[in-house]
Amino acid sequence: MTEMTGEQALLRIFIGESDQFNHLPLYEALVELFRKEGFAGATVLRGIAGFGAHSVYHTDRLLRLSQDLPIVVEVVDSRERFEALLPTIESMLDGGMITMEKVSVWCYSAKRQG
Repeated sequence: MTEMTGEQALLRIFIGESDQFNHLPLYEALVELFRKEGFAGATVLRGIAGFGAHSVYHTDRLLRLSQDLPIVVEVVDSRERFEALLPTIESMLDGGMITMEKVSVWCYSAKRQG
């Protein structure tokens, strides 16, 4: 397991639920990319409302059911590993936003067995 405590970077990728890459949901393709590249983990968060660069409001409210809710993919690892992978990530996006910030990791471990 990779040593993940101390100063690391948090990468957030903001996309839409309907975004695709090679006929897969983009969030699935991104998670698979991070898994293949040996990153420690990735989390996909589905928003209940939001808007992006075009200011189109998307919501999960019953009367305005959206097919393109906001999705955020979060990954924590070293800045250097992200910087090496950013050109690939950017090539997969057809819009959206990528942010990176410093974070302090206090604990990272697998769940104990038994």
